[in-house]
Amino acid sequence: MSSLQARLAEHLGGRKPRTVEDPSLARAAVALVVVPDPDAVLVIRRADRPADPWSGQMGLPGGRSGPSDVDLLQTAIRETWEEVGISLSTSDLAGALDDVAPRSPHLPPLMVRPFLFLLPHKPVVVPNHEVADHLWVGWESLIHPESYRPFSIRLGDAIRDFPAYHVSPVPIWGMTERILAPLVAFLATDPPPS
Repeated sequence: MSSLQARLAEHLGGRKPRTVEDPSLARAAVALVVVPDPDAVLVIRRADRPADPWSGQMGLPGGRSGPSDVDLLQTAIRETWEEVGISLSTSDLAGALDDVAPRSPHLPPLMVRPFLFLLPHKPVVVPNHEVADHLWVGWESLIHPESYRPFSIRLGDAIRDFPAYHVSPVPIWGMTERILAPLVAFLATDPPPS
């Protein structure tokens, strides 16, 4: 385990994530897959599909809870296997992060629970039809102050700015940015002991 992975495990191990218990929201889960040498997290670019409101965006492996899932942890594990062919287990789990939900009324009513998994090495990624591309994003590039800046997008008749990480061909924004930001802030403000 790298020192960064150990810091993340310690950080998540001692905190209780904020959960959203709203029966009007569909439930989903995503996996933050973190590897060492160099320390990086797996992000995917969602395939372009007309019915997908997140089509073409950068995200994390995951999806909606299925009828066979006993909990959202199982959803994250199952969806990661289906989307990118990575087999995760509960022994890889460092913890859960705060639940997030879309802030726009134009997006589906959905609650997403992120889970952080620490792997000892970078696994082979085998994307399915839902994934157009994948990228291992180094934590150092996420922490770099110049990578975090606004991203402008047209929504309806207006152009809006959103916070984003500019570390991949497509900016990482929206719910994925909101999931990553607290971990990036923690790593940036709590350097390892020298």
